[in-house]
Amino acid sequence: MRVGAFVLAAQFPGQGPGEALHRAVRTAEVAEEAGLDSVWLAEHHFVPYGVCPSAVTLAALMLGRTRRLRVGTAVSVLPSTHPVALGEQAALLHLTSEGRFSLGVGRGGPWVDLEVFGGGLDAYENRFPEDLDLLRRWLAEPRVGAAGAQAGARYGFREVAVVPRPSEALHADGTGPELIVACTSPTSVRLAAERGLPMLLGMHCGDEDKAAMVELWRRTARAAGHSPEAGHVSAGVCQLADRTADARETLLKAMPGWLKQGLDAHVTVDGRRRAMRDPVAYTELLCDLHPVGTPELAADRLAVTSERTGITRFALLTEGSGDLAATEENLRRLGTEVVPRLG
Repeated sequence: MRVGAFVLAAQFPGQGPGEALHRAVRTAEVAEEAGLDSVWLAEHHFVPYGVCPSAVTLAALMLGRTRRLRVGTAVSVLPSTHPVALGEQAALLHLTSEGRFSLGVGRGGPWVDLEVFGGGLDAYENRFPEDLDLLRRWLAEPRVGAAGAQAGARYGFREVAVVPRPSEALHADGTGPELIVACTSPTSVRLAAERGLPMLLGMHCGDEDKAAMVELWRRTARAAGHSPEAGHVSAGVCQLADRTADARETLLKAMPGWLKQGLDAHVTVDGRRRAMRDPVAYTELLCDLHPVGTPELAADRLAVTSERTGITRFALLTEGSGDLAATEENLRRLGTEVVPRLG
C-alpha cells in the first residue's frame, strides 16, 4: 500500500496565498522525511479554495526539493491548457526527475477559467476526450499532428517532432510519465478504462461508490483489451490525534471557514447556478469517510477501504488544520505511526 499527501494549497480565512503555498512546499519536504510515497498537487484559478494555479510548475519545484518522492498533479485541467504544451512540460519533468513525475488530468468545472483562457464552454462539455487523446499521442509518439477544424477537431497543426521525447529518459523505464484521469461519473470512468488509464477518485466518495467505479473500470478495460488492474488513487482527508474526538474537532474548527470562503468564490462561465455543499456537513462527511482519528483508527480505515475497493494508493489531505506546524506533525505521524501498520 502506498500513502501520499494531497496538497490543495488551501488559503484559510485570515491567511495570504504566500502562507498557503509555503505550507504546500513544506508538505512535500516533510512527506519525504516522514517516508510517505508521494504528493499530489491540485490546481485552481481565481479562488482561495486552492491558490496553486499551475500544478506542473509547483511539481517542478517539489521535484527539485526532494530526491525520492513521487510528485503528481491532481489535477492539471485540460480544457484550460493546450495538450501539447502540457505534454511538453510533463516530458520535461519526467526526464529530469528520473521518472518521479505523474501527470493527473481532469475536466475541471464550468468556471470562468474557460472564458479567461479561451477554451470556452465547449472545451469543458465536449472536447475532453479529444484533448486527452492528443496528450496521450504526444507522450507516446515521435511525431504528432492534428487535423483541425475542417475535420471537426479542436486543434489543427502540421506534424511536428516531439522534443524532448519522454521515452528517452536515462534512468526511467522508457514508457514516459504515468498518466491518470480524475473520474467523477460513469462516463469519465469508461473514458479512462477504454484507454487503460488509472483513475483518481475524489474525497467526497465513500467506499461503496469507489468500489462500484473500480468494478465498472475493470469491466470496461477488459472489454477494450486492457488489463483489468491499474494503480488507481483514492483521495481523502487525514487528521491524527491521540483521541479521535480531538482530530475531528481540529477539522471542524478550521475546514468549514475555508470551504465556505473557497467554494463561494467560484464563478460559472455561463451564469448557471451551482449548489455548493454545506461546509459543516461536508467536513463531518469527510471525517466519517476518511482516516480522521487515532493512528490505529486511521490505519484500520485505510486497510478497510483498500479491501473493499481494491485501491492501494492514497492521496490524503493533511493541511486541514490550516496551521503549518500542525500540518507537519500530522505528516510525520502519518508516516511513522500509520503507514508501518499497513504493511
